[in-house]
Amino acid sequence: MLKENLSFIGVCALVFAALLGLAYLFERTVCHDLQRRSRSRNISYVAMFSALGGVLMLLEIPLFFAPGFYKMDLSELPVLMSAFYLGPVAGVTTELLKVLLKLLLKGTSTAFVGDFANFVVGCTFVLPAAVIYHHHKTRRSAIIGMAVGTLCMTVFGSLFNALYLIPKFAELFHLPIDQIVAMGTAVNKGITSVPTLVLFAVVPFNLIKGIVD
Repeated sequence: MLKENLSFIGVCALVFAALLGLAYLFERTVCHDLQRRSRSRNISYVAMFSALGGVLMLLEIPLFFAPGFYKMDLSELPVLMSAFYLGPVAGVTTELLKVLLKLLLKGTSTAFVGDFANFVVGCTFVLPAAVIYHHHKTRRSAIIGMAVGTLCMTVFGSLFNALYLIPKFAELFHLPIDQIVAMGTAVNKGITSVPTLVLFAVVPFNLIKGIVD
């Protein structure tokens, strides 16, 4: 058990480092219009946006077409504001801090798998949106960036659920995957396997979340 959990924590740390490095690379090569601000000012804004995101994570909205462990929240809104105002690195940092704050306030009901998913999938929405916006800062580029971010979140989130998150959830909870699929079948008879769970629950979940945000 300890070895499994340490392995999961290691994967989380590596993914965060990779996303932060990717955001820094984008800032150095693509985002040419970032304003220079004092470090203390940036920290203050990141802290504020993270606090807003952490609180919004507590307000979960169940969806009628998905099993109970898929719940939508609006916590990406302050993360998106942070990334649009301060840049991609601030966006990734805010994404991580709001998840950590939520864990401090409420803990986890998904063995941290859902929280990890919220961070990673959220970054796939916020990062493309912020990079496109900062490359050419206009209202049109903001809308295009959020549309691209929604598409990236939907595609990546679906594959990530199918290939890693659902099997990891089953492993950490010592549940057969068929039992997880059965939770989906209870709300949608068309869900009979992991691919159909992703198609009928995860894909619309991410699309709706991106559109609402």
